[in-house]
Amino acid sequence: MSSTRGRPDGPAGAREPLLVIDDLHVEFATRRGVVKAVNGVSYSLEPGETLAVLGESGSGKSVTAQAIMGILDTPSARVRGGEIRLRGTNLLALREDARSRVRGRRIAMVFQDALSALNPVFTVGSQIGEMFQVHLGDSRRDARRKAIELMDRVRIPGARQRAHDYPHQFSGGMRQRIMIAMAIALGPEVLIADEPTTALDVTVQAQIMELLAELRRESGMGLILITHDLGVVADVADKIVVMYGGRVVENAPVHDIYRTPAHPYSKGLLESVPRIDRKGRELPAIEGMPPDPLALPPGCAFTPRCSFRQDNCLTDVPPLYRIGPTRGSACHYWREVLDGSHG
Repeated sequence: MSSTRGRPDGPAGAREPLLVIDDLHVEFATRRGVVKAVNGVSYSLEPGETLAVLGESGSGKSVTAQAIMGILDTPSARVRGGEIRLRGTNLLALREDARSRVRGRRIAMVFQDALSALNPVFTVGSQIGEMFQVHLGDSRRDARRKAIELMDRVRIPGARQRAHDYPHQFSGGMRQRIMIAMAIALGPEVLIADEPTTALDVTVQAQIMELLAELRRESGMGLILITHDLGVVADVADKIVVMYGGRVVENAPVHDIYRTPAHPYSKGLLESVPRIDRKGRELPAIEGMPPDPLALPPGCAFTPRCSFRQDNCLTDVPPLYRIGPTRGSACHYWREVLDGSHG
């Protein structure tokens, strides 16, 4: 398949973004039936940009990331439609040997549970160094030297000595730094960080987020940050994609969503973030539970939990309405509000 790297896009000759997910559909075959985990997801990432993908567990965030990486659990998982384009090349059309060359070298991923992702019987230095031996053909000595340099780069104290240690000998924050070192080893164009601060205390969360931001600034790579916590991304993201029920329900520059959320689900997520000015008050929460992906409602999946629901919300799946030059909202009610037809 020929590459379309840097191809013109439209009459103005604008280049396509670094990464484009276009109408992606992913299903899982289970004993209970077919789980529609991702239902027409679309978003894009520019070089040097940080995109935060938000949503509760089961919203399709991580499944979309696994589809980008090409690590879905097959044969139960199937990509049923759409494209994933890296600099214009559709990764879903590549043969597995070509796809494996993209994985790690051009797109890399930091997984949620570092302790499970790291091999407990090998030292961290050998695990980082393996990237250079397998992908670049480096000698063991050269791979070890590069591994120590990477451990230094992600600020692991005493990297030369600690390269001999095993994963269980590190704290949660240090293990996450090791995972980041492995992910950036080959200089990827896109880094996906899936819940990188889960189970870490607030101070360590801030350190990991600052490290990711610094690495992004230094390398110019695009960063996709998957999380359920709006408080984590406020200072690092350029734009936000909010997912619910396997769909994108809102996308916008980060400050627009914090100032004026344009979907009831985004509004609920924002209101549930602890704030100093609400000290002593009960923390608001979104009532109800996320939808069962085996039995999604016929209209908007958020309707059972939504205080703004209308009759058409029960029957018509809202498209991602364009509500401004840089944002969209999949909400019938909010579109009418912003159009001025409600009051």
